[in-house]
Amino acid sequence: HFTVEEAKDLANVLKSGKMAARVNIASESVIGPSLGQESIEKGFWSFIVALVLLMAFMYMGYGFGPGCIANLGLILNLFFTLGILASFQAVLTLPGIAGIVLTLGTAVDANVLIFERTKEELRAGKNVKAAVADGYKNAFSAIFDSNLTSVITGIILFFNGSGPIKGFATTYIIGIACSFFTAVFATRLVMEWLITKKKFQNMTFSTSVSRRWFQGSNFDFMGNRRKSGMVAGAIVLVAAILLAVRGLSLGIDFSGGRNYVIQFPKEVSTVQLHHQLQPLFGDANVKVITIDNNTKVRVSTNYKIESNDPNIDDEIAAILYKGCRSELGEMSEADFSQANEEVGIVQSEKVGPSIAGDMTREAVWAVIFSLIAMALYILLRFRNIAFSLGALAAVAFTAFIIIGIYGLYGVFPFSMEIDQTFIAAILTVIGYQVNDTVVVFDRVRENRTLYPKQDGKTTFNNSLNSTLARTMMTSLSTLLVLVVIFILGGESIRSFVFAMLLGVIIGTCASLFIAAPTAYALTNRAAKKNK
Repeated sequence: HFTVEEAKDLANVLKSGKMAARVNIASESVIGPSLGQESIEKGFWSFIVALVLLMAFMYMGYGFGPGCIANLGLILNLFFTLGILASFQAVLTLPGIAGIVLTLGTAVDANVLIFERTKEELRAGKNVKAAVADGYKNAFSAIFDSNLTSVITGIILFFNGSGPIKGFATTYIIGIACSFFTAVFATRLVMEWLITKKKFQNMTFSTSVSRRWFQGSNFDFMGNRRKSGMVAGAIVLVAAILLAVRGLSLGIDFSGGRNYVIQFPKEVSTVQLHHQLQPLFGDANVKVITIDNNTKVRVSTNYKIESNDPNIDDEIAAILYKGCRSELGEMSEADFSQANEEVGIVQSEKVGPSIAGDMTREAVWAVIFSLIAMALYILLRFRNIAFSLGALAAVAFTAFIIIGIYGLYGVFPFSMEIDQTFIAAILTVIGYQVNDTVVVFDRVRENRTLYPKQDGKTTFNNSLNSTLARTMMTSLSTLLVLVVIFILGGESIRSFVFAMLLGVIIGTCASLFIAAPTAYALTNRAAKKNK
């Protein structure tokens, strides 16, 4: 609806007001083929070793028949997960491989829940067929709740993480969904067929090694809740002091800067390299850490991170070459700067200050949203605010202690920076913690229905003791997988796996000594007020 004159006037206004718009790279990552091949090999071997050890662990814990069925479930889970990833044409990264391997550890949980419930039914005097049927039936609600909390965590990771974190979250969600299907449906078909065979009609779901594991335990968790609270308070105080005195080592994800992974032909001293590099970078921050047998180091710096000069990367590469020259032999500066060489800069990463600010805000909101989501889920599932607050207290304790331990950066021989992978670990730990707590609360709810006149202390103690074998079996299987990834999985995910290791250990203790006692104390207080 313009006239010709109006159109010409508008065109002239637009032309006279136009400005050149320049595109600036806010974040980039370059990985050389030698480092990529190394990641593939480490990811492959960590997967193989974890799978073999996990299968052996299930045989040791439950015997030949149940062990074979659990391991069949693991193989089917892996088959379906890889098939779905292939159908999505997903790019498999090292964090993605870690997600698959970690799924193997958590997938065992469903079989552990079923087998432990089946053992309870056998001890009650039922035959194998009836015990298996009731084992699957009674374990379903706990399996459903625990898997759903893990999926919620994965969804939060997917929508709040960067590329590698999205890869981990994608494989984790798919793996959890597949493990649910294989545990409650596929392995059940095989189990029901197996028990029709005379040879397997006397299965005990235990071995000479595991027969006495936590059977008939009678720990007074509720009676010792004040002592547990005092110990937990002391640990929180130590963590708070550690954070106040040392603070945290922020990675470039949250501070902005550049990372360079440099491969040397021989072992080098990070202290000496730091002394050589720091004067060359002036007032900029420089950190040098060893990441692989003293032959590979990572140099982090915020040198001119806010500059848009396209020649800054070349300038920094020249500075790094000058500072590392004495350790590189006859290598030229051009070869040193190429990521396709086996020696020199094999990986580089840059995160601009604006992106770092965005990542910080997203990470904080992701953790807060995850805590709220888990608390709301438990509230809706159990219709009891005491359970929700108990789970929230345990999760907050676990997350805070892990963060406090990361104040010990520089003490351990690997990176302990707070970056996106660390936040992913915290969120995964939150899901794992709630997974563990939900199983206990599910048993409390069941026992309340079965024994409505039983006092709360006895109900909570019995619930914790009856699920203790499952708690320890799941924790041990997950720890087994994580230790393998930690040792064989490569430096790029070592900090993530270390946080997960801490999360499993601390989270298991928090479920036993914080979540359930807090829920009991609040429930008991509410009951006294209503009298």
